[in-house]
Amino acid sequence: MEITFLGTSSALPTKNRSHPAITLKAFGEIILLDCGEGTQRQMTLAGISPMKINHIFITHLHGDHFLGLPGLIQSMAFRGREKPLHIYGPRPIGQLMENIVDLGYYSLNFTINAYEVEPGLILDEEDFKVYSSPAEHNVPNLAYKIEEKRSPKFLKDKAMELGVKPGPDFGRLQAGNPVKVGDKIIRPEQVLGDERKGRQIVYSGDTRPCTSMVDFARGVDVLIHEATFQEALRERAVETCHSTAQDAAKIAKDAGVDNLILTHISTRYQDTDQLEKEGLNMFKNLIIARDFLSFEVKRI
Repeated sequence: MEITFLGTSSALPTKNRSHPAITLKAFGEIILLDCGEGTQRQMTLAGISPMKINHIFITHLHGDHFLGLPGLIQSMAFRGREKPLHIYGPRPIGQLMENIVDLGYYSLNFTINAYEVEPGLILDEEDFKVYSSPAEHNVPNLAYKIEEKRSPKFLKDKAMELGVKPGPDFGRLQAGNPVKVGDKIIRPEQVLGDERKGRQIVYSGDTRPCTSMVDFARGVDVLIHEATFQEALRERAVETCHSTAQDAAKIAKDAGVDNLILTHISTRYQDTDQLEKEGLNMFKNLIIARDFLSFEVKRI
């Protein structure tokens, strides 16, 4: 499970920071969180294939978070994509996607499914789930949580004690199916350990500090939170419904997360040392994202 930051700037791109976009390589695919202008070029530089993207999650409809979609979709079409593409976001993303599909002249040979998201569970796949929660910005903004499904540990020794021989029956039990040994039925719960927590990642999108983010991010492995301003510009952060680095760090501390990664950095900060210092005063497991930073979410 690897997070790669393709763009870490705020409203405007800079020489070193592109518009917001994050990929998560996991579950045999690449999940895209936001898609700012220039995302497909950043993918090329990072060696990431857009053809492996099946799900895109847009936090809100400010241009710096979605204007990369038209180019990305047309490039997918040019490369001969046939698999459906699923795009999630707040209303009116359905209308937005209709407009994007009608933009210019090109041939589209795959289906685009747009989902206008409500809070709660929005996607339940074989290996993972995705949840959404409203954050507090000056337009509707959704935070997303990606949660790995993790099977209970298979108790091999216990299974053998019950007479199950290594081989296909092990696999059946691990998959949740009972097996017959002589005249006995061995059920999965007899040979599986306790439920295990899968890895969890939360991405805030743009938001001022809010208690809903604390609840949504509680206990996750990685919180990716915007940190547009330093404390010296707190009034500006409040006015624009953004967070300071210290705000994000307090959210991480209150939520008890393992790691905090700050992104959506204002263009005024060529040097992020002060942002980092202000955040570290509140929460120690913190880094500031830069374009092309990769972060591995390790399984405990």
